[in-house]
Amino acid sequence: MSGNRLQATECHATIQCARKDGSLSGFTSPGDFRDSRRSGIPGAPGGSAPPAGRRPGRLARRLVRLYTGLVLYGASLALMVRADLGLGPWDVFHQGVSGHTGLTIGTVVIVTGAAVLLLWIPLRERPGLGTVSNVIVVGLAMDAALALMPEPDPLAVRAPLLVGAVVINGAATGLYITARFGPGPRDGLMTGLHRVTGRSVRLVRTGIEVAALATGFLLGGTVGAGTVLYALAIGPLSQFFLRALGAPAAGPDGGRNGSENGPGNDSDGVDGSGGTAGRPRERRRRRRAILRP
Repeated sequence: MSGNRLQATECHATIQCARKDGSLSGFTSPGDFRDSRRSGIPGAPGGSAPPAGRRPGRLARRLVRLYTGLVLYGASLALMVRADLGLGPWDVFHQGVSGHTGLTIGTVVIVTGAAVLLLWIPLRERPGLGTVSNVIVVGLAMDAALALMPEPDPLAVRAPLLVGAVVINGAATGLYITARFGPGPRDGLMTGLHRVTGRSVRLVRTGIEVAALATGFLLGGTVGAGTVLYALAIGPLSQFFLRALGAPAAGPDGGRNGSENGPGNDSDGVDGSGGTAGRPRERRRRRRAILRP
C-alpha cells in the first residue's frame, strides 16, 4: 500500500515539474501519467516517441532540400556553359575533357566525381548520401538542362544568363549543404588533404582549383569573365544563402553537423544551454532526478 502511495506521489511531482516548462501540459492526474507510460504516448517519460532527427516529415524535407539543391546546381552549371563567358575552375576542366573525349560534359562531371571519390579511400574520408547523390545527380541535371536550353547569341542575353547562373549556383549550394547528408566529392578531397598534410584549408582548396583550372584551360576549356565572377562571387553568395536557408538540426538518421563549405555549429539553432535541443535535455534531466530511487 505504501509502495502505491509513493509511486503516486512521484508521478504527481513529475507532472507538476513538467507542467512548469510545458512538456506535459496534457496530463491532469498521476493515473494519466502512468497510463501514458504504458501506452507509449509521445512526449511522456518512458513513451515511444521517435527522436526528432528520425521523424519522417523532417527527413523528407531534408531529402527534398538535398535533391532540389543538386538539380539546381547542375542547371546553374548548364546556364554558365550556355552563357559561354567562362566557367568555374572544375567546369573548365570538365569542358576540356569533354572536348577531347566526345563525352557529354555531364558524363565527364559524373566520371570525374567518381574518380575523386576513389581518392577518399587512402584519405579515409567517409561518404554520405549527399556525396553519392552529388556524383550522379549534378551531371544528369546538367546534361538535361543543356538539352532543353538553346544557345543564345547576343551578349545582352548571355551576360544576364551568366549572372543568374552564379546566383542560382549559390542558392543551390546553400540548399544541398544545409540538408546535411555529407560533403561533395571534391570538397571531401579538400578536407582529407587538409587533415593528412596539415596545410590550411584555403591553401589546399586553392591548389586543387588552380590545378583543375590550368589543366582544363590547356585542354581547351572556356576561361573568361565568368571564371573571375564565379571565383569572386560564389563564396559570399554561398554564405548568404547558408544563413538565409538555415541548417536543419542533424539527427541520428544520417545527417551531419557539417559538410562541404558548411555552416558551423552556431548556425544549427541548437545549443546545450538555451537552444531548441537544450530545453528537452533539461526536461529529461529533471524527470530522471525526480524518478531516481
